[in-house]
Parts: sequence; structure tokens; C-alpha cells
Amino acid sequence: MTHTTAFDPADIIVIFILGGPGAGKGTQCTNIKNEYDFVHLSAGDLLREEQKREGSTYGELIQNYIRDGMIVPMEVTIALIEKTMKEMIENEKKTRFLIDGFPRKMDQAVRFEETVVQAKVVLYFDCPEEVLLKRLLKRGETSQRIDDNIDTIKKRFQTFRETSYPVIEAFKQQNKVRQISSDQSIEDVYADVKVVLDEVLV
Repeated sequence: MTHTTAFDPADIIVIFILGGPGAGKGTQCTNIKNEYDFVHLSAGDLLREEQKREGSTYGELIQNYIRDGMIVPMEVTIALIEKTMKEMIENEKKTRFLIDGFPRKMDQAVRFEETVVQAKVVLYFDCPEEVLLKRLLKRGETSQRIDDNIDTIKKRFQTFRETSYPVIEAFKQQNKVRQISSDQSIEDVYADVKVVLDEVLV
């Protein structure tokens, strides 16, 4: 069967990692990466690196969107993800990718799966907002991230509810979502993650 995407889903495994801000996505991705030989691509980190890169076409645009708690235009994010995947496949022969904090909107999900590669599964880390808020404010004491302040956090929660949650609902219709409670210890969350990965990576 021919494929029209940049990468063949028979060769490349992509898992989308979704959850509200502060749900512990990055922590769990580090665990998965170490044990299952995945490349961890954080959409937010890629955008922040591009923002700082000298001579970047998108730097100022990215900074303005992140500061306002808004979603960066998908053409920028998808181009950065695809470029990084291509480099890792060619240079390091990697075939497994965790894409963390993406897709955040339905059009991003559709465009990525039409042009880059279809996701195998979506890991959704579910956590009550009051728990997330406490975590983010604590992180903000040391992170120096421009989006770890109360006003931006509240905007990010609203953005997640209104635009990102419908993505999870749509993937549920395709039976691709594996929901994990992240309102428990890091070890317990990871134990749940391993159950899912051992099932989908057979």
C-alpha cells in the first residue's frame, strides 16, 4: 500500500502525548524515552528553541503567541516537528517518536496525520485543574518560563478546554486514546503508562 505522508506508518511509530498544562507530560516522556527507545519531541521546547535561534524567521511570532498563552500557527509547529523527525531518522536511525503537547487543535491533528504520519495512539494524562494550578505555580518559582504565571496559566487552561480537549474527543472516536490519571505519584502514573505501551507496541 502506498502512503502519501512524509513517513510510512509501517516504519515509524508516533505517539501523541496530551494533557493539560502541568499534567506531567515531560516527566513521563523522559521515562518512556529511556526505557522504550523513543525520541521525545516537545512541541513547546521546539518552539522555544526556534524562538531563541539567531536569524529565525518565526522567533518574534512564536514569542508573542507563547506569552499570550495562544497556540502558535500549525504550519510553524508541524514544520519544526517534521524537520526534527527527519534528522533523527536519517542521522540516528530512530523509528519511535513521542510528540508531547501536540496536536493542540483539531486542524493540527488532521494536517499532521495527512502530511507527516498517522499517530499509533494518544496518551492522555488527565488531572484536575486545581492540582495542575498548584503544580504550575510551584514550577513558576524556579522555571523562568514566561508562561508560568497565574494569568497565562488560566488562559492556557481555557485554551486546553476549548480547543485541545475536542482533539482528545475526536481521537476517542477512532479508539486511539489511552487515558491515564496523572493525579497520583510519578511512579504510579508510569506503571499505568507501561501497561498501555506494552499493549500497543506488541
